[in-house]
Amino acid sequence: MKKTYIIGLVLIAICIGTLITVLGGSSTYAAFSEAVSNPGHQYHVIGVWDRSSGFVYDPKKDPNYFLFKMKDTTGQEYPVVLHDSKPQEFEHSEKIVVIGKMDGNTFMASQILMKCPSKYNNAKPVADAGKE
Repeated sequence: MKKTYIIGLVLIAICIGTLITVLGGSSTYAAFSEAVSNPGHQYHVIGVWDRSSGFVYDPKKDPNYFLFKMKDTTGQEYPVVLHDSKPQEFEHSEKIVVIGKMDGNTFMASQILMKCPSKYNNAKPVADAGKE
Protein backbone atom coordinates (compact mmCIF):
# COMPACT_ATOMS: atom_id res chain seq x y z
CA MET A 1 0.00 0.00 0.00
CA LYS A 2 1.06 3.54 -0.60
CA LYS A 3 1.91 5.80 2.32
CA THR A 4 -0.90 8.22 1.37
CA TYR A 5 -3.51 5.44 1.63
CA ILE A 6 -2.24 4.42 5.07
CA ILE A 7 -2.21 8.04 6.29
CA GLY A 8 -5.72 8.53 4.89
CA LEU A 9 -7.05 5.43 6.69
CA VAL A 10 -5.45 6.51 9.96
CA LEU A 11 -7.03 9.98 9.68
CA ILE A 12 -10.44 8.48 8.93
CA ALA A 13 -10.12 6.18 11.97
CA ILE A 14 -9.19 9.13 14.19
CA CYS A 15 -12.18 11.14 12.92
CA ILE A 16 -14.58 8.26 13.56
CA GLY A 17 -13.15 7.71 17.04
CA THR A 18 -13.50 11.41 17.88
CA LEU A 19 -17.07 11.49 16.61
CA ILE A 20 -18.05 8.45 18.69
CA THR A 21 -16.45 9.96 21.78
CA VAL A 22 -18.19 13.32 21.37
CA LEU A 23 -21.62 11.85 20.65
CA GLY A 24 -21.35 9.19 23.35
CA GLY A 25 -20.62 11.73 26.08
CA SER A 26 -23.40 14.12 25.26
CA SER A 27 -26.46 14.34 27.46
CA THR A 28 -30.01 14.96 26.30
CA TYR A 29 -32.94 17.09 27.39
CA ALA A 30 -35.55 15.08 29.24
CA ALA A 31 -38.18 15.14 31.94
CA PHE A 32 -37.66 13.78 35.44
CA SER A 33 -39.53 10.59 34.48
CA GLU A 34 -36.87 9.65 31.94
CA ALA A 35 -34.07 10.50 34.37
CA VAL A 36 -35.73 8.29 37.01
CA SER A 37 -35.95 5.34 34.61
CA ASN A 38 -32.25 5.72 33.61
CA PRO A 39 -30.39 6.75 36.77
CA GLY A 40 -26.92 6.23 35.31
CA HIS A 41 -27.35 8.66 32.42
CA GLN A 42 -26.80 12.40 32.52
CA TYR A 43 -29.73 14.61 31.51
CA HIS A 44 -30.65 18.26 31.09
CA VAL A 45 -34.00 18.82 32.82
CA ILE A 46 -35.88 22.06 32.20
CA GLY A 47 -38.26 23.37 34.82
CA VAL A 48 -39.07 26.00 37.41
CA TRP A 49 -38.18 26.34 41.07
CA ASP A 50 -41.08 25.58 43.41
CA ARG A 51 -40.95 28.84 45.35
CA SER A 52 -43.45 27.61 47.95
CA SER A 53 -40.99 24.97 49.21
CA GLY A 54 -38.07 27.40 49.47
CA PHE A 55 -34.48 26.20 49.36
CA VAL A 56 -31.79 24.99 51.75
CA TYR A 57 -28.47 26.81 51.68
CA ASP A 58 -26.43 27.63 54.76
CA PRO A 59 -22.92 28.74 53.78
CA LYS A 60 -21.78 28.70 57.42
CA LYS A 61 -22.73 25.05 57.82
CA ASP A 62 -21.82 23.76 54.32
CA PRO A 63 -21.08 26.23 51.51
CA ASN A 64 -21.18 23.41 48.96
CA TYR A 65 -24.72 22.15 49.56
CA PHE A 66 -27.71 23.69 47.84
CA LEU A 67 -31.13 21.97 47.85
CA PHE A 68 -34.40 23.04 46.23
CA LYS A 69 -37.48 21.47 44.65
CA MET A 70 -38.06 21.83 40.93
CA LYS A 71 -41.06 21.12 38.70
CA ASP A 72 -40.21 19.95 35.20
CA THR A 73 -42.22 20.76 32.07
CA THR A 74 -44.57 17.80 32.71
CA GLY A 75 -45.37 18.96 36.26
CA GLN A 76 -43.35 16.32 38.12
CA GLU A 77 -41.52 17.68 41.17
CA TYR A 78 -38.26 16.35 42.59
CA PRO A 79 -35.64 17.65 45.00
CA VAL A 80 -32.45 18.85 43.33
CA VAL A 81 -29.09 18.90 45.11
CA LEU A 82 -26.11 20.87 43.87
CA HIS A 83 -22.79 20.29 45.64
CA ASP A 84 -21.65 23.83 45.02
CA SER A 85 -22.66 27.29 46.20
CA LYS A 86 -26.09 28.73 45.46
CA PRO A 87 -26.08 30.45 42.07
CA GLN A 88 -26.36 34.23 42.19
CA GLU A 89 -29.79 35.62 41.30
CA PHE A 90 -31.37 32.17 41.79
CA GLU A 91 -34.42 33.75 43.39
CA HIS A 92 -35.06 35.84 40.26
CA SER A 93 -34.84 33.01 37.73
CA GLU A 94 -37.77 32.30 35.43
CA LYS A 95 -36.63 28.90 34.16
CA ILE A 96 -33.93 26.53 35.31
CA VAL A 97 -31.98 23.84 33.51
CA VAL A 98 -30.33 21.32 35.79
CA ILE A 99 -27.65 19.03 34.39
CA GLY A 100 -26.97 15.80 36.24
CA LYS A 101 -28.22 12.35 37.19
CA MET A 102 -30.90 10.84 39.38
CA ASP A 103 -29.78 9.25 42.63
CA GLY A 104 -32.75 7.48 44.18
CA ASN A 105 -35.49 10.07 44.51
CA THR A 106 -33.15 13.09 44.23
CA PHE A 107 -31.66 14.71 41.16
CA MET A 108 -27.95 15.29 41.74
CA ALA A 109 -27.04 18.35 39.66
CA SER A 110 -23.53 18.98 38.49
CA GLN A 111 -24.51 22.32 36.99
CA ILE A 112 -27.45 24.75 37.06
CA LEU A 113 -28.27 27.13 34.22
CA MET A 114 -30.81 29.88 34.80
CA LYS A 115 -32.94 32.10 32.60
CA CYS A 116 -33.44 35.33 34.48
CA PRO A 117 -35.89 38.06 33.55
CA SER A 118 -34.31 40.57 31.24
CA LYS A 119 -33.23 43.81 32.86
CA TYR A 120 -33.95 45.51 29.54
CA ASN A 121 -37.69 44.74 29.39
CA ASN A 122 -38.70 48.21 30.60
CA ALA A 123 -35.95 50.08 28.77
CA LYS A 124 -36.83 52.67 26.16
CA PRO A 125 -35.59 52.27 22.61
CA VAL A 126 -32.25 53.96 21.97
CA ALA A 127 -33.80 56.48 19.53
CA ASP A 128 -36.23 57.72 22.23
CA ALA A 129 -33.75 57.74 25.13
CA GLY A 130 -33.04 61.49 25.13
CA LYS A 131 -36.51 62.86 24.26
CA GLU A 132 -37.89 63.45 27.76
